[in-house]
Amino acid sequence: MALTIGDVAPDFEAQTTEGRIRFHEWMGDSWAVLFSHPKDFTPVCTTELGYMAKLKPEFDRRGAKIIGLSVDPVENHARWAVDIEETQGYAPNYPMIGDTDLKVSKLYGMLPASVEGSCEGRTPADNQTVRNVFVIGPDKRVKLVIVYPMSTGRNFDEVLRVLDSLQLTAAQKVSTPVQWKPGDDVIISGAVSDEDARKIYPQGWKAPRPYMRIVSLPNA
Repeated sequence: MALTIGDVAPDFEAQTTEGRIRFHEWMGDSWAVLFSHPKDFTPVCTTELGYMAKLKPEFDRRGAKIIGLSVDPVENHARWAVDIEETQGYAPNYPMIGDTDLKVSKLYGMLPASVEGSCEGRTPADNQTVRNVFVIGPDKRVKLVIVYPMSTGRNFDEVLRVLDSLQLTAAQKVSTPVQWKPGDDVIISGAVSDEDARKIYPQGWKAPRPYMRIVSLPNA
């Protein structure tokens, strides 16, 4: 079964380019972004891994750990890292899981549980569904799932934007509207009564409809 928002992200042990980890323990109290790849030495993934390395300080600043996964051994990941740095200007500066037995890919619903064998002999096309981004909260629950085709590179700036929204809405009773970015107006949660909203937002809000209360955050 594919993971959906609100599910507990399965725990697992795996070998990575930074040693063996137990996922939940590795996360600790942090947010996490797990992004997967069907095979090493694939062109689109090469660009993605380099760009994610460039963005890592932004994820660090938000208290989010990033970790990659590819259906190949970690020894191959190390050789691939050389290509990534030479072509993209950045080498992976985060752990990369070696999913040789397909265990994590199946655990996270990216490959059918019925798939047998190992990564040996499998092509990128065989693993084309291993192209997910999972954002996982400190409570170990899945907050976002995005699935990309092999032909389309991922937009990790959008993942950062969503992370900003997730962290804001986890801390305050608001939602973020279309195209929102930090500093923009937000929507007061429907769970907050007008009476309580007046205490939180004494400056008032705009209400183009009774169910749509738009407000600027005091600290924005």
